[in-house]
Amino acid sequence: MFTFKAFRAVDEPEICEQFIEGHANVLKEYGVTKVTSSNNDWKYNPFVFVVTVHENATGKVVSGLRIHVASKEYPLPLEGAIAPVDSGIYELIGKYREAGTGEIGGLWNSRAISGYGIGAIFLSRTSLVIAEQIEVPTLFALCAEYTLKPTLQKGFEIEEGIGNNGTFFYPKLDLVATLAILKDVENLPLALPAERDFILDLRKNLVCTRVEKTLKGPVEITYDLRIKNPNWR
Repeated sequence: MFTFKAFRAVDEPEICEQFIEGHANVLKEYGVTKVTSSNNDWKYNPFVFVVTVHENATGKVVSGLRIHVASKEYPLPLEGAIAPVDSGIYELIGKYREAGTGEIGGLWNSRAISGYGIGAIFLSRTSLVIAEQIEVPTLFALCAEYTLKPTLQKGFEIEEGIGNNGTFFYPKLDLVATLAILKDVENLPLALPAERDFILDLRKNLVCTRVEKTLKGPVEITYDLRIKNPNWR
């Protein structure tokens, strides 16, 4: 039913445009019209990697996420988002940047496929498959309230040194965001065993087709997670 495809943003401009359109439509549905992380310049950024979900029947991109690798030339989206609240974010990212770090961002899911857990469960797992492939040892995530729990289940922990013990209002004053960090991308020591096992298995089988148990019953997913050009250094 679905195909997950991973790639470097600059290598697939047409798919990036589909991602941008789908993400914008979802944000509008929630009344969000201006978000720092939705700046579309990322499609020209050589430090951005993408995973898209394609509905096999239509070929449409129905879900997606991005991983931004931190660099001095291209600050992470969360740096611009958090800096007005806490400028300490620059020092924090700088501490991890030399060894390699990044941010999971822009995760969206079309309402047309809501209820399966495609984005929150399966797509978010693939981000850690990609992170290991591009060799970033640590990873950040700026979580909405509904994505915090599944993010922590994958081995992230709340970065309490930023904002109000890791939380602040973003992108609107009535929405709470939480900054989380994964300090060991390779081994995932804090992840739930089921999450870790799933991710480690996908790392061994970057291209495969599996029948996954979803909230709406079994669904066939083809994973194509091998990035042709993963070296960002």
